[in-house]
Amino acid sequence: MAKNVKKLTLANKLAKRGDLIKPAEIKSRPNRADNVRDIEDLVGVSSGAAGSSSSVFFSPVQTRKQRLLNGEAVKKTNMKMEPLSPARVAPKKNRKEDRMVTRVQMGSATVVICKVVPDAVDSPVRVDKVKEEVEPQIKQEAQEDSHSYSEVLAPHPLWFNHLENIRIMRNSRTAPVDTMGCHRCADLKADSKTQRFQNLVALMLSSQTKDQTTYEAMNRLKDRGLTPPKVKEMPLTELENLLHPVSFYKNKAKYLKQTVEILMDKYGSDIPDNVKDLVALPGVGPKMAHICMAVAWNKITGIGVDVHVHRLSNRLGWVPKPTKEPEQTRVALEKWLPFSLWSEVNHLFVGFGQTICTPVKPNCGECLNKDICPSAHAEIKEKKKKDR
Repeated sequence: MAKNVKKLTLANKLAKRGDLIKPAEIKSRPNRADNVRDIEDLVGVSSGAAGSSSSVFFSPVQTRKQRLLNGEAVKKTNMKMEPLSPARVAPKKNRKEDRMVTRVQMGSATVVICKVVPDAVDSPVRVDKVKEEVEPQIKQEAQEDSHSYSEVLAPHPLWFNHLENIRIMRNSRTAPVDTMGCHRCADLKADSKTQRFQNLVALMLSSQTKDQTTYEAMNRLKDRGLTPPKVKEMPLTELENLLHPVSFYKNKAKYLKQTVEILMDKYGSDIPDNVKDLVALPGVGPKMAHICMAVAWNKITGIGVDVHVHRLSNRLGWVPKPTKEPEQTRVALEKWLPFSLWSEVNHLFVGFGQTICTPVKPNCGECLNKDICPSAHAEIKEKKKKDR
């Protein structure tokens, strides 16, 4: 009995000294991370330090005591606070390449990568300082692009300035087309043939319909099984219910049924790989065909002109004379716009038309083209004329 009392007394002494945890506490702490007050409590005991012992348990007091003795914590803190001199900077091969990289987008779609100088590795990077450093490079790139397009006979002399400003505005604001556009509607887990079919279906549904409505309808169809055989077996009334509230959903359901029949009979449940055959499908127009070729087949065959591209092209003066139909706008744009920009115009203009240059009451005050746009503040100008 005396021996047992002696052992318990020794255990209590050791626990007070921090070398051992009381047996009663072990049951209440099955996980060594329980009751940890800060990150320093998780640091294990260094086996090389004097007076330390390796154990499955740890003592916060003992860890801090050893840290104070060897001065590691103080050294690390000072090193973080002090800017590193070139002599103390680690070799490039020993550093993470992307840790001290700042990405800046200004004026063009090119991503400029700016690395921080060695003496400021651990200091916060100021965005305005980075902009000052890369501003000459950005201006030079824009100047080179403008020179390469200087011989383009565009309807508006400042068309390239319009384009650069729209790029800047699109980079700073997300539009519905960026997250819910037709190129985002296909199931990425499906095979390539099924993805191409779903791209076509999304384009067929998107006509005169908001991206959010199209995206939700596509999700309902994919949950049901969006493949040509599944759509063929589906009753027409059920397909209409899945498409609602897409604009003209009854007509689109009928066109989709007819299109599926053609795809299964002539193309092995795939979609055509050329504009001529795509336009021949029920409910598919030139705009859908050109966008489908770019999204599904990764081929640029023309400019996809929808209501947004049609509206902006007329407002900016990118057509020689006002056009009434999107197809007329497409023909006019393709006569002068460089081919290298055809793939960019649709996505760029659609997002810009959804956020700033809206159909009704455009936000001209927020637009960077307000001083060089022929249609800027058109309503205000008309009101002034009426007042006179």
